[in-house]
Amino acid sequence: MMLPVAQLPHLEHVLQTVSVLESVVLSSFGPEGGQVLFTRDTGQVMLSRSGTKILTALRLEHPLARMIVASVLNHSTVTGDGSKTFILLLASLLRMIHTTACKEPNVSHTYNPRKAAVASTARHLAKRLLEFALEDLDDLIAMGVVPYGCCLPREDFTLKTNSQKSIPCVEKLLVSFFHSRLGQTHCDFFSHLTCELLNNWKLKNDHPSVSLQFINNSLPTLHTPVSGFPISCSRLIEGQVIHRDFATPCLQRDKPLAAVILTGCLQPKLLSAGEVLELGCGDQQIAENSRKKRSIVQFSAWAEKSLECAIANLQRLGVSVVLSAVKQSAAVLALAAQAEICIVECVSEDELSLFAHLSGAKPITDCWMIEPDHIATLTFCRPILLGAHRYVHVAFHDSDKRLMVKPCSLIICGAGDGQTDQYVCALHDAIRMLLSAWEPMGMTASKRTLQCNKTNSSIAENQIPNSTSSQSCLLMPGCVVPAGGRHATYTHCLTVRRTCKYLLGGYKGGG
Repeated sequence: MMLPVAQLPHLEHVLQTVSVLESVVLSSFGPEGGQVLFTRDTGQVMLSRSGTKILTALRLEHPLARMIVASVLNHSTVTGDGSKTFILLLASLLRMIHTTACKEPNVSHTYNPRKAAVASTARHLAKRLLEFALEDLDDLIAMGVVPYGCCLPREDFTLKTNSQKSIPCVEKLLVSFFHSRLGQTHCDFFSHLTCELLNNWKLKNDHPSVSLQFINNSLPTLHTPVSGFPISCSRLIEGQVIHRDFATPCLQRDKPLAAVILTGCLQPKLLSAGEVLELGCGDQQIAENSRKKRSIVQFSAWAEKSLECAIANLQRLGVSVVLSAVKQSAAVLALAAQAEICIVECVSEDELSLFAHLSGAKPITDCWMIEPDHIATLTFCRPILLGAHRYVHVAFHDSDKRLMVKPCSLIICGAGDGQTDQYVCALHDAIRMLLSAWEPMGMTASKRTLQCNKTNSSIAENQIPNSTSSQSCLLMPGCVVPAGGRHATYTHCLTVRRTCKYLLGGYKGGG
């Protein structure tokens, strides 16, 4: 249900709110934009050029400002880019609506006050703007923007390339993307590093969006931030880094290792959740307590014997690495150390899921139920020191033949926590950007674009170069426009100019 005009926020107040957000992000817009410095209450300093980071760092009390920022976050979560453009374009359109509404207030019999008439006109223009976005914006992109872009060849994601020429088209796109995020100094290095990551994880026979979606979902697990080192120390390493340390001594072995994923405890528990152990007192309870005491001692002896048998069973199966989702008891760790079995405790669910996906092993709750499909074969399992932390580094045996990819993890280094986080966010946004560009589309062009006749096509060809290929590029995933510079300015001005023409051409006044 729509609110009456009197209860709606005044257009000037809305424009003022958006203008404040615009002034915050404007200084960092474009490839030559600067960085914004924030100081938290704790004294921590944040330096960033990311529009998403800048907007989320603001402490907003105005409900309209919070709603706008939430809309920007929803947009950038899908596309990985466009946060600052979202605010700048919204501010331009609101100024255009405000200027148009104030020029011709069109005072009617229904709305006598000037403010009410302006609000009514602005509301009508906003409806026209929504119609334009739903019906004509695709045509505008197809005829005015796509001809200046290019389509990323699918072969760049599916064919093996040498190190000197790694995904050239994608790398060129990433250079312009990271230029606007990280500056000119690090854009080439980071784009090449990202291309190496894509090259290792690309699936030869699947659509590029499949591997991009996997990287996007698994990136929090695939990367390790390391502070205190220059960005030039960032690199790819073989296999997976599990962000936990060994709970038992790790013995170096030169042969393939067998590993299992354990989701439960190796040692049986005396009491399960919800159970109560009753201990009575008095003469009548002595005999019963003595019996219970003997039962507890017997149970403890049985549990110890059962644990020894469980460790012996793991030895019999040749298991030398146990990745546990829970914390094991001291008795388990002591017996495992004697049996030369490495145990890694409290591994996160996401890391265990990735390990299971890459190794092909299924998680198991009871070690007595272990079957061949529960055992993973590792090339190595050893500690790795990254910064001030020691983690577990594993590599998977025959992954090239079995997975058709080269599993690798990304080490991202930065001088401080803030810079490292900025590099991580820029990388994640770049993956989202590529995914949104390569994601299969159902129907992107409007019916009017697809059903345009030869007359309209000939007129468009005379007005805009390469308009014939624009429709095919629009319907094909992988169409991109170079970021920054005159292309971003042209796209922004074209959208505002055509929107203004549409609104003024279709608006004839009245409420």
